[in-house]
Amino acid sequence: MQASLSAESEGQAILPSPLQRLHHPLLTRYGVELWCKRDDLIHPAISGNKWRKLKYHLLHAKEHGKRHLLSFGGAYSNHIHALAAAGCQSGLRTTGIIRGEYDAVSNSTLRDARHWGMDLVLVDRQSYRRRQDPDWLAQFDAPDTLIVPEGGSSPLAIPGVAELVGEVPFSPDLWVLPCASGGTLAGLIAGKRDREQILAIAVLKGGGFIADEVCRLHPAAAHIPGWRIALDHHDGGYAKFSPTLWQWVQDFSATTDLPLEPIYSGKAMWGLFRELAAGRIAPGSKIVFIHTGGMQGLAGLREQGRL
Repeated sequence: MQASLSAESEGQAILPSPLQRLHHPLLTRYGVELWCKRDDLIHPAISGNKWRKLKYHLLHAKEHGKRHLLSFGGAYSNHIHALAAAGCQSGLRTTGIIRGEYDAVSNSTLRDARHWGMDLVLVDRQSYRRRQDPDWLAQFDAPDTLIVPEGGSSPLAIPGVAELVGEVPFSPDLWVLPCASGGTLAGLIAGKRDREQILAIAVLKGGGFIADEVCRLHPAAAHIPGWRIALDHHDGGYAKFSPTLWQWVQDFSATTDLPLEPIYSGKAMWGLFRELAAGRIAPGSKIVFIHTGGMQGLAGLREQGRL
């Protein structure tokens, strides 16, 4: 039986999400004004870019009579966690195709997902690699099912992310965000004003494919100037981080009173400061950093003994 969201997880999203001014000695040195768009505070269970990327998937499902959402993710996926909560809140059945072993169902992310009524189907890595293969996907398709790509990155994600721009009451010189599947970056490109620049920090190794994925999701991006993806701040690869990075994240959070995790927003903030120190960001810039959520992942990292 599908459980209800807990009292603290119920209700509507809090929009616009807050803007927090950050202060740090390096910012002072370069005369940079840095604001954080606290999308991690949108909703306690459906937070950050996941809320924005799922918004129009949910509306599409309602408008087209889809009663079942099916998607994909790893055993500690923020997207799977958010989709399960969103389905529960919207009265939709959800299924997660999970890459991993059966002992993973005991972790906190998947416990929450199961509590919110999500059916979990664990598959091996070879099968999971076929998640974009129409022949393999056919076994899950049904007239009442909406298949949501991994990470929620589809053309339906674009308008939800683009709406973020209008929530900021000024035009920054530079937007900065973490980037993995490309959906949030594509939406930000769609919403940004002409003069504004975007720096996306790839949080995975070998991220050269991301630019092509952005243009697939939002074809106009190929003709919109002013965005780039920094590929050299992945710190070993996706979901990997060194003790040095984790210590930096903790120190930064203590200095700025901004909670971060080391997989997405913490790694991207670290990349931003490395870019600033390397002279690749103009002194005096006014920057908005997008906190894409994912704080629930800290529990999983502690369960794995990685923190």
